[in-house]
Amino acid sequence: MDDKTKDQKKQGDATFEQDACVPFDHIEDMWFWFIAAQQARNEGARYASGAGLVRRPCEPVDILKILDGLYRKRRLLRDHLLVLRHYGRRHLAPDPTRVKEARAFYLWREALERMRPVLEAKGIIRRSHWSAHYTHHDGCALPTFFPEFEGVAAE
Repeated sequence: MDDKTKDQKKQGDATFEQDACVPFDHIEDMWFWFIAAQQARNEGARYASGAGLVRRPCEPVDILKILDGLYRKRRLLRDHLLVLRHYGRRHLAPDPTRVKEARAFYLWREALERMRPVLEAKGIIRRSHWSAHYTHHDGCALPTFFPEFEGVAAE
């Protein structure tokens, strides 16, 4: 084995380590990445696997398949998809403090929570610890999936 082959193998090993897939830390990050990829595709860009700065464990079409499956199983409704698309294009989640966005915020969070188990099972997003589903309001931990109780102070 000559020195050139050894150097190529070393470079190949380093490249292989750098190319390891990195799952998304947050489901919102995954959604905004997906929307940006879809917008680029609609504008004529071609998606090449692994061409981004960070290699992801999925392609945009994988997210579409997950959405389609959840929609066909009636886990996601048309309202969920419309809210996800609208706020995804804005690259900003709905603001629960704005009256006009309160329903959209509920639908946004409900849709993402319904997608979470599938995305975690496929390794697209990191598995979240149970405590990540709780927020603290005035020293009282409340489940984030009960939006009607948000902002209610413990008495």
